Amino acid sequence: MKVVFHYDASPALLGQLRALERHGLAVDPCGESDDARFTALMREAVVLWHCLRPVSAADIAAAPKLRLIQKIGIGVNTIDLEAARARGVRVCNMPGTNSRAVAEQALMLMLAAARGLGVYDRATRAGRGWSLPPALQDAFGEIAGRTVGLVGYGAVPRLLAPILVAMEARVLYTDLAPITGALAAWRTLPDLLTESDIVSLHVPLTAATARLIDGAALARMKDGAILVNTARGGLIDQAALVAALRSGKLRAAGLDVFAAEPVPGDEPLLTLDNVVLSPHVAWLTPETLARSLVVAVENCRRLAAGEPLLHQVV
Repeated sequence: MKVVFHYDASPALLGQLRALERHGLAVDPCGESDDARFTALMREAVVLWHCLRPVSAADIAAAPKLRLIQKIGIGVNTIDLEAARARGVRVCNMPGTNSRAVAEQALMLMLAAARGLGVYDRATRAGRGWSLPPALQDAFGEIAGRTVGLVGYGAVPRLLAPILVAMEARVLYTDLAPITGALAAWRTLPDLLTESDIVSLHVPLTAATARLIDGAALARMKDGAILVNTARGGLIDQAALVAALRSGKLRAAGLDVFAAEPVPGDEPLLTLDNVVLSPHVAWLTPETLARSLVVAVENCRRLAAGEPLLHQVV
């Protein structure tokens, strides 16, 4: 079975992909920026293992043998689901495979933003680390004793909440309704924004959640609060976020996702000292990929055998 893995594969991952030949899978990795190679490979592809670069109706139309788009992760907002449905191409995701990696990255961004790691890192590299203004000492602090608000309470917040509790933070969450057994106190979104010192986003990007954190939401947040996003960039009105960071309304932000990806070189967020950034890699660990391959290979087997697929979305 011909499979296109639409991501740059590391040397270790390449070895794992080659080993899948024993399962009858011929997996061709393709960098997301190499559109010419992607187009050529998709002419023969039966399965697409999709990561980040959007899959358009045109991509689907140009792949006559395509039967399955397997999302490596959970969010399918980057796939034209209607085009897939119209062509009879099934779409699956894999909930939970990247949850631990994303939870760890979210915690890292919280800590980096709360402690001013970006500022201190740049100053130390420039030889100014021991001559920073004393006022910076008042700008940063610990997570212990602060209120952390988790927007959404799926797999990632369920891993984060006990860690934050162990760090002696007060933890709140918002979701469609209170969840039995949650290690956090439920709030409506407006109340969570008002009470939290750190707000971390963990919901999918849908029509209902697009720009969930807009100018009005940012205005509700505490003065000096921190915003963390490891979910989807479209959840935030990015221009409003820049304004809140520049004005001092927000103390800092930790961002792994953005409205446009890759991030344009003239994006104002890149100029701000009070932002810690990473390039949509919260999910990307060898452990995540190992868990993901198990699901992806199993769905290829099920596709060939005519069995029900795991986690089918379309």
